[in-house]
Amino acid sequence: TNLFDAASGFGGYRESGFGREGGREGLWPYLQPRWQMDRNDAPAPDPDPDYDPDSDYDVDPDYDSPIPGIDRTAKLYIGGRQARPDSGYSLDVRGASGRPVGEVGHGNRKDVRNAVEAAHKALGGWAGATAHNRAQVLYYLAENLAGRAREFAGRIEALTGVDRKEAGAEVEASVRRLFAYAAWADKWDGAVHHTPVRNVTIAMPEPIGVFGVAAPARYPLLGFLSSTIPLVAMGNTVVAVPSEAAPLAATDLYQVLDTSDVPGGVLNIVTGPRSELLQTLAGHYDVDGVWLFGDGTDADRDVGATVERLSAGNMKRTWVDPAPRQWLDPRQGEGPAFLRHATQVKNIWVPYGA
Repeated sequence: TNLFDAASGFGGYRESGFGREGGREGLWPYLQPRWQMDRNDAPAPDPDPDYDPDSDYDVDPDYDSPIPGIDRTAKLYIGGRQARPDSGYSLDVRGASGRPVGEVGHGNRKDVRNAVEAAHKALGGWAGATAHNRAQVLYYLAENLAGRAREFAGRIEALTGVDRKEAGAEVEASVRRLFAYAAWADKWDGAVHHTPVRNVTIAMPEPIGVFGVAAPARYPLLGFLSSTIPLVAMGNTVVAVPSEAAPLAATDLYQVLDTSDVPGGVLNIVTGPRSELLQTLAGHYDVDGVWLFGDGTDADRDVGATVERLSAGNMKRTWVDPAPRQWLDPRQGEGPAFLRHATQVKNIWVPYGA
């Protein structure tokens, strides 16, 4: 029998569609935080000049890497392995000074297909793992990133042109964000609704599946982790497209992921033209959702509209936010809003006796 109550969400799964009516989950699509309502399309403000990175992360302003400069091409990261792009081509990456700082693989449709297959293969084991286990993996990832803070700060400095203090602030915020989502992994739980006719309704948040994610160009490390890790923490698997202008901040994470017990296929990274790769992800019928975070450019808005249109084919869940966010601000860069978009609520009606 069909029982409904305004206090409890109702909606479909899989071919029955998605979305919920009733309950808290039915209200969230109609709400926005006040900071987002007041936000305009101007570029995100610069970081607080008085923000001082914690010395625990060992970002020495006079640090110079003893490793000699070596020309190398960062490969794609698919299924827990570094993979050469199908095209065989690479793209130059230039730093803020205009000088080349490296190359990345030019990913294409076939690379996205391979990454989606790897993500699906990993989904069952990762979504079925205990939340505590996922939390421990993310804690380990944060610890390993903290141990290489100086290296990542130097990379961000070369790619973006910010000074070492600002680069260190981004690395510190990235480590803190990983710790935050590690803490959330086993604490984002459900609720019990007191519904009529001697029932209780259990609202259980569950992972959605395979996501395509386009990270913002600004804050290439922090933005990348902020837009992928909430999905991973909740048990989803991800195919991520890092900042097109500064992808090396994301590709440098390969070794950190490899040494942090992150199962192969949980987080896949495909570098290349953002618009081209996003269109492939949005049109892929085995992708369950797409997130796009932009920097307020016309190109971001155009890509966002394309993602929404192509995602309708298999009713993907989309979160398209082309306007800039201040990723250093926890109110905008992390929190329950990300976790809500990363999960779906299953309502289970349980009858009980007198």
